[in-house]
Amino acid sequence: MNTPSLQSPPPTFAIVGHPNEGKSSVLSTLSEDDSVRVSPVPGETKECRTFPVIIDNKEVIRFTDTPGFQNPRKTLAWMQQYQGDDRDLITDFIRSHRDDPAFHDDCALLAPLAAGAGLIFVVDGSRPLRNIDRAEMEILRLTGRPRMAIINCKDEESSFLAGWQNEFRKHFNSVRLFNSNKATYGQRIALLNSLKSIDQELEGVIASVIQAFQADWQNRNRQTATLLTTMLSESLLYHKTVACPPVADEEKLKKELHKKYTAFVSKRERTAHQQIRRLFKHNIFNLQLPGQSILQQDLFAAKTWQFLGLTANQLTMAGAISGAALGAGLDTLAAGISFGVFTAIGGAFGAAAAAMKGKEMLTGARLLGMKLDKQQLQVGPVTNVQLLYILLDRALLYYSHITNWAHGRRDYPEAAAETEDDENDKQGYTSGWTKEERRVCDRFFKKLQSSYLPDRDQAETELHALLREKLREISERE
Repeated sequence: MNTPSLQSPPPTFAIVGHPNEGKSSVLSTLSEDDSVRVSPVPGETKECRTFPVIIDNKEVIRFTDTPGFQNPRKTLAWMQQYQGDDRDLITDFIRSHRDDPAFHDDCALLAPLAAGAGLIFVVDGSRPLRNIDRAEMEILRLTGRPRMAIINCKDEESSFLAGWQNEFRKHFNSVRLFNSNKATYGQRIALLNSLKSIDQELEGVIASVIQAFQADWQNRNRQTATLLTTMLSESLLYHKTVACPPVADEEKLKKELHKKYTAFVSKRERTAHQQIRRLFKHNIFNLQLPGQSILQQDLFAAKTWQFLGLTANQLTMAGAISGAALGAGLDTLAAGISFGVFTAIGGAFGAAAAAMKGKEMLTGARLLGMKLDKQQLQVGPVTNVQLLYILLDRALLYYSHITNWAHGRRDYPEAAAETEDDENDKQGYTSGWTKEERRVCDRFFKKLQSSYLPDRDQAETELHALLREKLREISERE
């Protein structure tokens, strides 16, 4: 295996093919760059544009978007009649045609290959093979550059795949099916692995690129776990105390406290989600969630609490471990005086708790809020562990949506209309976790309140490790 030196230039691949076959979409997905212009209008790309992939301030690979072939039959005819050295074929073609507007796109397309780039040929696998496609394949074979063919499966049509694959095997070193609109992290890595086989000289450098991609992904997951752990800590520890003199409107103060609390946690959650979105390089487009996604519901909506988080039995077990003990401590602080501010207001906590066992543990002061004495009202910290699981479920669902939204995807209206048919009681992840995994969450929830920092740090470390593993599972499974 060849190992690239520190001074080696990054490998470069030109994305070539007929207009409107999905070249720009493939490039956008492979490079994770949503600034690539993807247009349904054929021939929009007139000049080459290179998109570097930079990891840890180092350019590890380049992809170059190219115009489509303009005159493939005439270009092939010229090449077949060429009498010079094969190594000069591309440069001589460009030199002979660069002043002819009729060959502008062909010269632009071939320029990166003349500079030493490998090539990835993209076709739309939903249409039949044509003679002009064979001409384009033969041109690329004659260039002698390392080459891979991608059948871009933009829809479910598969009746033409066998024809494409048979023809590609005659002209290319490697052939892959690839849906640039739905490609996951794992599918992108698999495609890069295939690039290793197109030329032995590229094997070492592509292996290094894959290692860089994988290390970068792990680093993003590590940062995501940190973002979520911090978001959970700040949301669950939030508390606010206000003066409540005898003449004050106590119910009004309770509502104001409740409003401030839900606003704080909702904003904190939105901030964490946007930070995750930026980590995974969705910088330009505002990704639309499916219309029926549970994430479309407000964090404190009753439906959110019905479909996310733990089941009633799991929640009762979690409460027996942590919530009851924590609640007892808070009741002591409250001198036994408490009020069910959220239940009284008719908030989601009360609606969700009413559907669960262990009602006494999950309602009233045990959910959130208490009265410290006759002069003060306090909201928080949260005493219901279910909020932890609901925030986790929403964050993991958002992570799954972000990491599985290919950067080349642009069908926003269709995507927004997609529905989720799962009618199971729980639509999140956490209710499917093992008892030991839930114990990690319960310990984190309990130790948050601890004044003994080593215990708290240990609980945060355990949760962080659990989240990293769950993020890995999601990104590799979906």
